[in-house]
Amino acid sequence: MPSCGKLLSWFFLGVLLLFATPGAQAGDITVRNPILSASEDGYVLAADFNVNLNARLEDAVARGVALYFVVDFELTRSRWYWLDEQLASRSQSVQLSYHALTRQYRLSTGTLHQSFRSLDDALSILSRLRNWLVVDKGAVQADHTYLAAVRMRLDLTQMPKTFQVNALANRDWNLVSEWARWSFTPSDSAQSGGTGTQVVPVAPAVVAPSVSSTGDAK
Repeated sequence: MPSCGKLLSWFFLGVLLLFATPGAQAGDITVRNPILSASEDGYVLAADFNVNLNARLEDAVARGVALYFVVDFELTRSRWYWLDEQLASRSQSVQLSYHALTRQYRLSTGTLHQSFRSLDDALSILSRLRNWLVVDKGAVQADHTYLAAVRMRLDLTQMPKTFQVNALANRDWNLVSEWARWSFTPSDSAQSGGTGTQVVPVAPAVVAPSVSSTGDAK
């Protein structure tokens, strides 16, 4: 259980980061080129994100505050007689942190991590999502059309509780993209080599990221 001193330290650090760096520009996340491709186990998602942190978030990471980015994916099918049917719902979390002893930034997901010399290098990898299995084999029918959606967001709920109270009240910490949506027909992706479906965006692409699984095993 966290000590009273540690809780207070997180509280005062949160207050400091909230009111430091006045006039910081807003950060944002946008998503580009989402695509579903056929694989042996189902369908995998690839997407590129533009992840821009404002000065306040950059300062928070440099001071040792870990940021958690979550990519959400949904696949639904329209039904004229009832609510849309949700066929898949997946989330993947990536932690961005800075280690003062090694002076390196780190991306971690599960038991895997990868270190970088600069924040820009870390964000570059965070912005590339590849080969994420999001739809199981047999969950969709080849001749049906579905609506796929993906976004990225900064998840404040994974931060220390005393920090959340301060961060939730400040819009500089509200970093989330809009859902990027496109039509998906499995038969369109049944090409040699599984080159993927044709992407037809139906909403502005804004938010989301992920780290490739090529990090060093911890």
